[in-house]
Amino acid sequence: MCRVTELQQAVLAKNDRSADDLRARLTARGTTVVNLLSSPGSGKTALLEAELRLACERGVPVAALTADLATENDATRLARSGAPVKQVLTDGLCHLEADMLAGHLDGWLPDPTRLLFVENVGNLVCPASYDLGETLRVALASVTEGEDKPLKYPSAFGLAHLVVVTKADLAEAVEFDREGFLANVRQVNPGVEVVFTSARRGQGVGQILDRALAAHEAGGPAHRPVMATAPQAHGHHHVHHSHAHVH
Repeated sequence: MCRVTELQQAVLAKNDRSADDLRARLTARGTTVVNLLSSPGSGKTALLEAELRLACERGVPVAALTADLATENDATRLARSGAPVKQVLTDGLCHLEADMLAGHLDGWLPDPTRLLFVENVGNLVCPASYDLGETLRVALASVTEGEDKPLKYPSAFGLAHLVVVTKADLAEAVEFDREGFLANVRQVNPGVEVVFTSARRGQGVGQILDRALAAHEAGGPAHRPVMATAPQAHGHHHVHHSHAHVH
């Protein structure tokens, strides 16, 4: 067991070094990475498509890389926004890693790109442990997933700079407990901003874009998660996120 833990720590330490290098290289070219994490079916792709479309309408140079186990369906949907999009198929791997992301960006990422949105694999476990060189990490959950999602996945929500609730138009129908969800978020990530959205109705569209642009201009997100600044008790879910870009 100790040997497995040591191996996991070594893998994550190597990824952290790669992520720091990628962050520095992208920052030098004026690109900020936004890492989007959620469970499958959260509505992440629909919301990202709306955010990308709005960015294009505003003239903000954006691009998106979307990762999935199979099919290029998400890339096809996101490309409708008019933004440059690349699909990454992980062939069964449940998360992206910094080296993997860097390899897919080489020779593809348009210049200039102010914001690069990375739609991570639909999974709230493995992706939470891997820094991708992002400046802004966003954890998303739909109202249909239940109020206890942040408690079930404390690393994913505890390391987020922003929490986004999707499919808010269905909240009443599924009897979503808004205050209960907010209390659970506060338990794992005190002080993090929570925004409510509905891609279907346009509610809250643009809030992720606005927060990403603010982080780009400031050099880092406004919120610094407590879990990102102290050793974790979650074993393989530990992520080093005390980056210099947070001021």
